[in-house]
Amino acid sequence: MICENHTRVTEFILLGFTNNPEMQVSLFILFLAIYTVTLLGNFLIVTVTSVDPALQTPMYFFLRNLSLLEVCFTLVMVPKMLVDLVSPRKIISFVGCGTQMYFFFLFGSSECFLLSMMAYDRFVAICNPLRYSVIMNRSLCWWMAMGSWMSGVPVSMLQTAWMMALPFCGPNAVDHFFCDGPPVLKLVTVDTTMYEMQALASTLLFIMFPFSLILVSYTRIIITILRMSSATGRRKSFSTCSSHLIVVSLFYGTASLTYLRPKSNQSPESKKLVSLSYTVITPMLNPIIYSLRNNEVKGAAKRTITQKVLKKLDVF
Repeated sequence: MICENHTRVTEFILLGFTNNPEMQVSLFILFLAIYTVTLLGNFLIVTVTSVDPALQTPMYFFLRNLSLLEVCFTLVMVPKMLVDLVSPRKIISFVGCGTQMYFFFLFGSSECFLLSMMAYDRFVAICNPLRYSVIMNRSLCWWMAMGSWMSGVPVSMLQTAWMMALPFCGPNAVDHFFCDGPPVLKLVTVDTTMYEMQALASTLLFIMFPFSLILVSYTRIIITILRMSSATGRRKSFSTCSSHLIVVSLFYGTASLTYLRPKSNQSPESKKLVSLSYTVITPMLNPIIYSLRNNEVKGAAKRTITQKVLKKLDVF
């Protein structure tokens, strides 16, 4: 359908959170602080898992990929959101909106699959420890990581190309702080039933399928742990999985509230808050969770920071 009586939309207005200038400044300071902590925390995880010899295992290889993915994920939305909070014109071009939507779908889907790969790694480590190094070899880990990063490409291309090919001939105000699918879809001027059915199928595939793999892995893990005769062994096994379980719960809990809840139960304000939790808050919490609950990461971080301080002192 061509926009016959109206000009096709060439840019969108992101309504964001509020029009109150004082509130916008407060939110800018808050989100800038959160984003700074997010970048520092995730880059710290990447650094210590890359340079510390004690962390050269599949578990920390996947953790490093998760931190890199979180950096990319937040980079798609947060800088633009910060600019809009201090800018009088909260404008994003049509192409820019499509680009933001594409990478949001891509990194979100990739994170779902990467979390399932991390669950499989824990499954092999606990349920088949004698063959762990053979099964989780370097080649397999690289293929699993690459598969996770690339898993979202087909659906991201399909959903974004289909969405942006639809006619936008009327209003251009997106009631959100970034170009997410549902709020942008509301501006389409034709029936979108077919697109919504495809989007629902893709969501179920890229959220529920990896989640099912995680459930199967942890069901087997729990059964194996409960069969252990040693209480110390049970505690150690649970501790190696606890950080990952918390991260999975945070990510899938908020994503499900956004994309699997009936539309009638969602208001724009509640959707923004839930979206804020998995686009801004969760990426900040992930490195904190892994750092606080993992003695190996804490020890590696201390060693890395100490070495850098000593090198600087040697220079002087």
